[in-house]
Amino acid sequence: MTTQPDRTDVDDRIELLQGTLDILILRTLKRGAQHGQGIARAIQDTSGDTLLVDHGSLYPALQRLEKKRWISGDWGVSSNNRRARFYELTASGEKQLVTARARWARLVAAMDRVLDQEPEMEGS
Repeated sequence: MTTQPDRTDVDDRIELLQGTLDILILRTLKRGAQHGQGIARAIQDTSGDTLLVDHGSLYPALQRLEKKRWISGDWGVSSNNRRARFYELTASGEKQLVTARARWARLVAAMDRVLDQEPEMEGS
């Protein structure tokens, strides 16, 4: 039985930007094919319960990535014997993941530079 997180735990989680969710999905699928609920759970687990993927964001993102041919999906049966769509990373998706990771590294470095900059003192 799982317990629901209290409101403080939920408030401390980080909402994901669209591009961020895309890279997280691609990275998760690099480990192997997975259905939507499994992808959301893997992102949450891997992030130490910091990132919570809303299903209202996840499924449109999966459709968008499939339309771009970065992932492909096929119907199958999940571990709890339910019909589910399983997604896997395509060769083009792997290339996109490399590109997205490089962009992400540049963004993080730029953010660090800005955040670590000492403020100028007035009158100096």
